[in-house]
Amino acid sequence: MNVVETNGLGKRYGKAWALRGCTLAIPAGHVVALVGPNGAGKTTLLNLAVGLAAPSEGNVTVLDGQPAGSAAALDGIAFVAQDAPLYKNLSASEMVHLTRNLNRHFDEGYAKARLAELGIPLERKAGKLSGGQKSQLALTLALARRPQLLVLDEPMAMLDPLARHDFMATVMAAIADDGLSVVLSSHVLTELERVADYLVLVSHGSVQVAGAVDDLLASHRVLTGPAVQANAYAERLNVVHAQGGEAQAQMLVRIDARTGPIPQGWEIHPVRLEELTLAYLREPDAAWLPGPGRSLRSEATEVAN
Repeated sequence: MNVVETNGLGKRYGKAWALRGCTLAIPAGHVVALVGPNGAGKTTLLNLAVGLAAPSEGNVTVLDGQPAGSAAALDGIAFVAQDAPLYKNLSASEMVHLTRNLNRHFDEGYAKARLAELGIPLERKAGKLSGGQKSQLALTLALARRPQLLVLDEPMAMLDPLARHDFMATVMAAIADDGLSVVLSSHVLTELERVADYLVLVSHGSVQVAGAVDDLLASHRVLTGPAVQANAYAERLNVVHAQGGEAQAQMLVRIDARTGPIPQGWEIHPVRLEELTLAYLREPDAAWLPGPGRSLRSEATEVAN
């Protein structure tokens, strides 16, 4: 089952496309890291998936083919936005009561028990809670809907390290207990590296890379060697990103049948998720790529998809 599937999906605001040509299939049972620079189209993609916006072109379905925004889809998806939207003048208990009345399925007992476990007073107004407590309240309200898919849009952006750790601990516990699928948009790559097992990278309004983290890491390597040989060696490689100085060059490449044996004087190293992500987010350095450098980047992107 795919929890999110898009085909030629695009969203235009006025004359500007926030997302275009997005074709993607995210299988169930994963913690998906959705990453990309500001303005890349991440929030637009999430809003389309949860039914908060309508596409300008293409289509998006969720939970094995349910139209995004339909009643069946909404029953199975919980969404926590970046600013943890809460009514600041309502108490935590009143937020639980309101959310229960706005949803067809809501486990009020779970919500209150979870807040008690977190030490969040039910009588305290949301506006008086700390940033971490607000995020935990919003997450608890989402999880009490017992969703199949939990969508989190930059939920840790305003949290300190301890609050981020506690937030993700709650998410991971829910995954273990309820078998949730999670799509998590975040700039905190170190947190994503710890929990994510599937990566979707969005840049310039389109999907650049999508796949299981283990598969992506296994198919990419960092090569280091003499700068004087870099261009000649790169001619037969799928180069994602290259950089170097006068003496040594470093290239992150996709390993395939073209790679062949590593020349003498060069070394090959495994790649970490953060390193892979940053390489795809950076613009290629044409000075270290043969011919028109962007052509190799484009080829590598197509293969990665």
